[in-house]
Amino acid sequence: MKTLVLGATDNPDRYAYRAVHALQTHGHEVVPVGIRRGKVAGLPIRTDRPQEAGIDTVTLYVGPQNQPGWYDYILSLKPRRILFNPGTENPELEVLAQQQGIQTEEACTLVLLSIGQY
Repeated sequence: MKTLVLGATDNPDRYAYRAVHALQTHGHEVVPVGIRRGKVAGLPIRTDRPQEAGIDTVTLYVGPQNQPGWYDYILSLKPRRILFNPGTENPELEVLAQQQGIQTEEACTLVLLSIGQY
């Protein structure tokens, strides 16, 4: 499965950094997207909002106050689901996604991976 990590960072203290590593460890293809260039788990952090085909999951590490500028991009990817990690919950985006047939889930990527439920 291909996962786009929105809010990717090269800061090892951040959960988005840990998520990229954990997704790779569990065999998932990862597309890190963020606002600052850098590398995480050997991958370049994309800042150009790439139109990647075949995105299964968008996992959010961007707070709800900063998400509106990303709505069109996220929805244009047509992922199967959007994961709202703790602190990223956003009812407005959840409704927009569900209206387009995109599943939404309020859950922690790291926990889902650790219990085999990703």
